[in-house]
Amino acid sequence: MHACDRKRIGPDAHGVWNGLGWQFGIRLQGVGPGQAFGSMFEALKGWMRGRGAGPAPEIARLTYAIGDIHGRRDLLRRLLDRIEDDREGRPAEYIFLGDYVDRGDDSAGVLTDLILLGARPDISVVFLKGNHEAAMLDFLKDPAKGPEWVQYGGGETLASYGVRPPRADVAQDMEAWTECRRAFSERLTPAHRGFLDRLGLMEKRGDYLFVHAGVDPNRPLEEQGEPEFLWIRDAFLASSKRLDHVVVHGHTPEDRPTCNGRRIGVDTGAYLTGKLTAACLFGRDVKFIST
Repeated sequence: MHACDRKRIGPDAHGVWNGLGWQFGIRLQGVGPGQAFGSMFEALKGWMRGRGAGPAPEIARLTYAIGDIHGRRDLLRRLLDRIEDDREGRPAEYIFLGDYVDRGDDSAGVLTDLILLGARPDISVVFLKGNHEAAMLDFLKDPAKGPEWVQYGGGETLASYGVRPPRADVAQDMEAWTECRRAFSERLTPAHRGFLDRLGLMEKRGDYLFVHAGVDPNRPLEEQGEPEFLWIRDAFLASSKRLDHVVVHGHTPEDRPTCNGRRIGVDTGAYLTGKLTAACLFGRDVKFIST
Protein backbone atom coordinates (compact mmCIF):
# COMPACT_ATOMS: atom_id res chain seq x y z
CA MET A 1 0.00 0.00 0.00
CA HIS A 2 1.21 3.46 -0.79
CA ALA A 3 0.26 6.97 0.13
CA CYS A 4 2.26 9.79 -1.30
CA ASP A 5 2.35 13.33 -2.55
CA ARG A 6 5.05 15.69 -3.74
CA LYS A 7 5.98 17.01 -0.29
CA ARG A 8 9.30 16.19 1.36
CA ILE A 9 10.22 15.71 4.99
CA GLY A 10 13.60 15.58 6.75
CA PRO A 11 15.71 12.42 6.59
CA ASP A 12 15.35 11.50 10.27
CA ALA A 13 11.56 11.77 10.25
CA HIS A 14 11.44 10.03 6.89
CA GLY A 15 13.06 6.95 8.36
CA VAL A 16 10.55 6.89 11.22
CA TRP A 17 7.55 7.14 8.91
CA ASN A 18 8.85 4.47 6.54
CA GLY A 19 9.58 2.15 9.44
CA LEU A 20 6.06 2.53 10.75
CA GLY A 21 4.55 2.38 7.30
CA TRP A 22 6.07 -0.96 6.41
CA GLN A 23 4.32 -2.50 9.42
CA PHE A 24 1.21 -2.15 7.29
CA GLY A 25 2.82 -2.69 3.88
CA ILE A 26 3.03 1.04 3.13
CA ARG A 27 5.76 2.77 1.17
CA LEU A 28 5.69 6.32 2.54
CA GLN A 29 7.97 8.04 0.04
CA GLY A 30 7.95 11.82 0.53
CA VAL A 31 4.91 11.87 2.82
CA GLY A 32 4.31 14.33 5.62
CA PRO A 33 3.36 13.22 9.15
CA GLY A 34 -0.34 14.03 8.79
CA GLN A 35 -0.67 12.00 5.62
CA ALA A 36 1.43 9.22 7.12
CA PHE A 37 -0.98 8.77 10.02
CA GLY A 38 -3.92 8.90 7.60
CA SER A 39 -2.32 6.30 5.36
CA MET A 40 -1.62 3.92 8.23
CA PHE A 41 -5.18 4.38 9.49
CA GLU A 42 -6.54 3.43 6.06
CA ALA A 43 -4.19 0.46 5.95
CA LEU A 44 -5.30 -0.70 9.38
CA LYS A 45 -8.93 -0.50 8.32
CA GLY A 46 -8.16 -2.59 5.25
CA TRP A 47 -6.27 -5.14 7.33
CA MET A 48 -9.21 -5.42 9.74
CA ARG A 49 -11.49 -6.08 6.77
CA GLY A 50 -9.32 -9.04 5.90
CA ARG A 51 -7.41 -7.45 3.05
CA GLY A 52 -4.11 -7.96 4.84
CA ALA A 53 -0.76 -6.22 4.51
CA GLY A 54 1.89 -7.87 2.32
CA PRO A 55 4.51 -6.39 0.01
CA ALA A 56 3.90 -3.14 -1.81
CA PRO A 57 2.96 -3.53 -5.49
CA GLU A 58 5.82 -3.27 -7.95
CA ILE A 59 6.42 -2.18 -11.52
CA ALA A 60 9.68 -2.64 -13.40
CA ARG A 61 9.59 0.36 -15.72
CA LEU A 62 9.26 4.05 -14.90
CA THR A 63 5.59 4.71 -15.70
CA TYR A 64 3.44 7.84 -15.68
CA ALA A 65 -0.35 7.34 -15.59
CA ILE A 66 -2.16 10.51 -16.66
CA GLY A 67 -5.71 11.30 -15.56
CA ASP A 68 -8.71 12.83 -17.32
CA ILE A 69 -7.72 15.80 -19.52
CA HIS A 70 -11.17 16.80 -20.81
CA GLY A 71 -10.15 19.29 -23.44
CA ARG A 72 -7.67 21.20 -21.30
CA ARG A 73 -4.77 21.40 -23.73
CA ASP A 74 -3.12 24.07 -21.57
CA LEU A 75 -2.98 21.74 -18.57
CA LEU A 76 -1.80 18.80 -20.67
CA ARG A 77 1.18 20.79 -21.91
CA ARG A 78 1.98 22.02 -18.42
CA LEU A 79 1.82 18.51 -16.96
CA LEU A 80 3.95 17.03 -19.73
CA ASP A 81 6.62 19.66 -19.02
CA ARG A 82 6.62 18.64 -15.35
CA ILE A 83 6.83 14.97 -16.25
CA GLU A 84 9.80 15.72 -18.53
CA ASP A 85 11.55 17.46 -15.65
CA ASP A 86 10.86 14.50 -13.37
CA ARG A 87 11.90 11.90 -15.95
CA GLU A 88 15.36 13.46 -16.43
CA GLY A 89 15.88 11.65 -19.72
CA ARG A 90 15.21 8.19 -18.32
CA PRO A 91 13.31 5.62 -20.44
CA ALA A 92 9.65 5.70 -19.48
CA GLU A 93 6.15 4.69 -20.47
CA TYR A 94 3.24 7.13 -20.44
CA ILE A 95 -0.21 5.59 -20.00
CA PHE A 96 -3.15 7.92 -20.62
CA LEU A 97 -6.32 6.78 -18.88
CA GLY A 98 -8.92 8.25 -21.23
CA ASP A 99 -11.40 11.16 -21.33
CA TYR A 100 -9.32 13.42 -23.53
CA VAL A 101 -12.36 15.20 -24.96
CA ASP A 102 -15.46 17.14 -23.84
CA ARG A 103 -16.04 19.92 -21.30
CA GLY A 104 -12.79 21.83 -21.86
CA ASP A 105 -12.44 24.19 -24.80
CA ASP A 106 -9.77 22.48 -26.93
CA SER A 107 -10.49 18.79 -27.36
CA ALA A 108 -9.24 18.91 -30.95
CA GLY A 109 -5.95 20.41 -29.78
CA VAL A 110 -5.59 17.76 -27.08
CA LEU A 111 -5.91 14.96 -29.66
CA THR A 112 -3.35 16.65 -31.90
CA ASP A 113 -0.85 16.91 -29.04
CA LEU A 114 -1.40 13.31 -27.99
CA ILE A 115 -0.87 12.02 -31.52
CA LEU A 116 2.41 13.95 -31.74
CA LEU A 117 3.46 12.63 -28.33
CA GLY A 118 2.74 9.07 -29.41
CA ALA A 119 5.13 9.47 -32.35
CA ARG A 120 8.12 10.32 -30.16
CA PRO A 121 10.87 7.68 -30.34
CA ASP A 122 12.27 8.32 -26.85
CA ILE A 123 9.23 7.22 -24.86
CA SER A 124 6.56 4.51 -25.02
CA VAL A 125 2.98 5.80 -25.00
CA VAL A 126 -0.32 3.96 -24.45
CA PHE A 127 -3.74 5.57 -24.91
CA LEU A 128 -6.81 4.04 -23.25
CA LYS A 129 -10.43 4.80 -24.06
CA GLY A 130 -12.66 6.76 -21.71
CA ASN A 131 -16.44 6.92 -21.67
CA HIS A 132 -16.31 10.34 -23.34
CA GLU A 133 -14.40 8.98 -26.34
CA ALA A 134 -16.96 6.17 -26.50
CA ALA A 135 -19.78 8.74 -26.56
CA MET A 136 -18.02 10.71 -29.29
CA LEU A 137 -17.66 7.59 -31.42
CA ASP A 138 -21.28 6.67 -30.76
CA PHE A 139 -22.37 10.03 -32.15
CA LEU A 140 -20.27 9.49 -35.26
CA LYS A 141 -22.16 6.24 -35.82
CA ASP A 142 -25.62 7.47 -34.83
CA PRO A 143 -26.71 11.15 -34.82
CA ALA A 144 -29.53 10.25 -32.40
CA LYS A 145 -26.81 10.08 -29.70
CA GLY A 146 -26.11 13.78 -30.12
CA PRO A 147 -28.57 15.27 -27.60
CA GLU A 148 -27.23 13.03 -24.84
CA TRP A 149 -23.58 13.62 -25.75
CA VAL A 150 -23.85 17.41 -25.53
CA GLN A 151 -25.41 17.12 -22.08
CA TYR A 152 -22.02 16.17 -20.68
CA GLY A 153 -19.58 18.15 -22.74
CA GLY A 154 -19.93 17.12 -26.37
CA GLY A 155 -20.91 20.63 -27.41
CA GLU A 156 -17.49 21.94 -26.41
CA THR A 157 -15.83 19.19 -28.45
CA LEU A 158 -17.91 20.06 -31.52
CA ALA A 159 -17.00 23.73 -31.07
CA SER A 160 -13.29 22.89 -30.96
CA TYR A 161 -13.71 21.48 -34.50
CA GLY A 162 -15.65 24.54 -35.65
CA VAL A 163 -19.04 22.78 -35.57
CA ARG A 164 -22.13 24.18 -33.87
CA PRO A 165 -24.56 21.77 -32.23
CA PRO A 166 -28.26 22.32 -33.03
CA ARG A 167 -29.95 25.15 -31.14
CA ALA A 168 -31.88 24.27 -28.00
CA ASP A 169 -35.21 24.84 -29.74
CA VAL A 170 -34.39 22.12 -32.28
CA ALA A 171 -32.42 19.87 -29.92
CA GLN A 172 -34.57 16.85 -30.72
CA ASP A 173 -34.64 17.45 -34.48
CA MET A 174 -32.87 14.41 -35.95
CA GLU A 175 -32.46 16.16 -39.28
CA ALA A 176 -30.45 18.87 -37.53
CA TRP A 177 -28.35 16.29 -35.71
CA THR A 178 -27.72 14.35 -38.91
CA GLU A 179 -26.38 17.52 -40.49
CA CYS A 180 -24.29 18.19 -37.39
CA ARG A 181 -22.77 14.72 -37.57
CA ARG A 182 -21.98 15.20 -41.25
CA ALA A 183 -20.20 18.48 -40.57
CA PHE A 184 -18.31 16.96 -37.66
CA SER A 185 -17.22 13.94 -39.70
CA GLU A 186 -15.84 16.28 -42.35
CA ARG A 187 -13.89 18.32 -39.79
CA LEU A 188 -12.54 15.30 -37.91
CA THR A 189 -9.19 14.53 -39.53
CA PRO A 190 -8.25 10.96 -40.47
CA ALA A 191 -5.46 11.12 -37.88
CA HIS A 192 -7.94 12.01 -35.13
CA ARG A 193 -10.43 9.36 -36.20
CA GLY A 194 -7.70 6.74 -36.38
CA PHE A 195 -6.50 7.71 -32.91
CA LEU A 196 -10.00 7.23 -31.49
CA ASP A 197 -10.50 3.91 -33.26
CA ARG A 198 -7.24 2.50 -31.87
CA LEU A 199 -7.86 3.28 -28.20
CA GLY A 200 -7.48 0.27 -25.91
CA LEU A 201 -9.53 -0.69 -22.87
CA MET A 202 -6.96 -1.74 -20.28
CA GLU A 203 -3.30 -2.59 -19.76
CA LYS A 204 -1.42 -4.63 -17.16
CA ARG A 205 2.06 -3.75 -15.99
CA GLY A 206 3.66 -5.59 -13.09
CA ASP A 207 1.27 -5.52 -10.13
CA TYR A 208 -0.84 -2.75 -11.69
CA LEU A 209 -3.86 -2.69 -13.99
CA PHE A 210 -4.54 0.53 -15.90
CA VAL A 211 -8.10 1.29 -16.96
CA HIS A 212 -10.32 4.32 -17.33
CA ALA A 213 -13.04 3.81 -14.71
CA GLY A 214 -12.28 0.63 -12.75
CA VAL A 215 -13.31 -3.01 -12.71
CA ASP A 216 -16.16 -5.05 -11.33
CA PRO A 217 -14.64 -6.73 -8.27
CA ASN A 218 -17.22 -9.53 -8.40
CA ARG A 219 -16.61 -10.74 -11.96
CA PRO A 220 -13.58 -12.29 -13.69
CA LEU A 221 -11.62 -9.69 -15.62
CA GLU A 222 -11.92 -11.65 -18.87
CA GLU A 223 -15.72 -11.37 -18.69
CA GLN A 224 -15.66 -7.58 -18.50
CA GLY A 225 -15.64 -4.95 -21.22
CA GLU A 226 -16.64 -1.36 -21.95
CA PRO A 227 -19.59 -1.21 -19.50
CA GLU A 228 -17.20 -1.92 -16.62
CA PHE A 229 -13.89 -0.50 -17.84
CA LEU A 230 -15.39 2.79 -19.05
CA TRP A 231 -18.39 3.41 -16.83
CA ILE A 232 -18.22 1.61 -13.49
CA ARG A 233 -18.18 3.70 -10.35
CA ASP A 234 -19.85 2.76 -7.05
CA ALA A 235 -19.51 -1.02 -7.32
CA PHE A 236 -15.77 -0.59 -7.77
CA LEU A 237 -15.12 2.31 -5.42
CA ALA A 238 -17.22 1.04 -2.51
CA SER A 239 -15.84 -2.49 -2.53
CA SER A 240 -13.05 -3.56 -0.18
CA LYS A 241 -12.48 -6.87 -1.96
CA ARG A 242 -8.85 -7.73 -2.55
CA LEU A 243 -7.96 -7.63 -6.26
CA ASP A 244 -5.21 -9.33 -8.24
CA HIS A 245 -3.79 -5.95 -9.28
CA VAL A 246 -3.78 -2.43 -7.94
CA VAL A 247 -6.13 -0.58 -10.29
CA VAL A 248 -4.89 2.76 -11.66
CA HIS A 249 -7.84 4.74 -12.98
CA GLY A 250 -9.51 8.07 -13.65
CA HIS A 251 -13.24 8.73 -14.34
CA THR A 252 -14.32 9.70 -10.81
CA PRO A 253 -13.13 13.21 -9.82
CA GLU A 254 -11.64 13.53 -6.36
CA ASP A 255 -10.20 16.50 -4.49
CA ARG A 256 -6.78 14.87 -4.40
CA PRO A 257 -5.28 11.74 -5.95
CA THR A 258 -6.10 8.54 -4.07
CA CYS A 259 -3.65 5.78 -3.20
CA ASN A 260 -5.01 3.19 -0.77
CA GLY A 261 -3.35 -0.11 -1.67
CA ARG A 262 -6.29 -1.25 -3.77
CA ARG A 263 -6.61 1.56 -6.26
CA ILE A 264 -4.82 4.70 -7.42
CA GLY A 265 -7.23 7.38 -8.64
CA VAL A 266 -5.84 10.31 -10.62
CA ASP A 267 -8.91 12.21 -11.84
CA THR A 268 -8.67 15.54 -10.02
CA GLY A 269 -11.36 17.29 -12.10
CA ALA A 270 -8.90 19.14 -14.34
CA TYR A 271 -11.47 20.90 -16.51
CA LEU A 272 -12.92 22.68 -13.44
CA THR A 273 -10.07 22.75 -10.92
CA GLY A 274 -7.11 23.41 -13.19
CA LYS A 275 -5.39 20.43 -11.56
CA LEU A 276 -4.36 17.67 -13.96
CA THR A 277 -2.61 14.78 -12.23
CA ALA A 278 -0.28 11.93 -13.12
CA ALA A 279 0.84 9.04 -10.92
CA CYS A 280 4.53 8.22 -11.23
CA LEU A 281 5.21 4.53 -10.56
CA PHE A 282 8.65 2.95 -10.38
CA GLY A 283 9.70 -0.13 -8.49
CA ARG A 284 7.63 -0.02 -5.30
CA ASP A 285 7.42 3.75 -5.18
CA VAL A 286 4.45 5.97 -6.03
CA LYS A 287 4.29 9.73 -6.21
CA PHE A 288 1.99 12.27 -7.83
CA ILE A 289 2.73 15.14 -10.19
CA SER A 290 0.05 17.78 -10.74
CA THR A 291 -0.39 21.12 -12.47
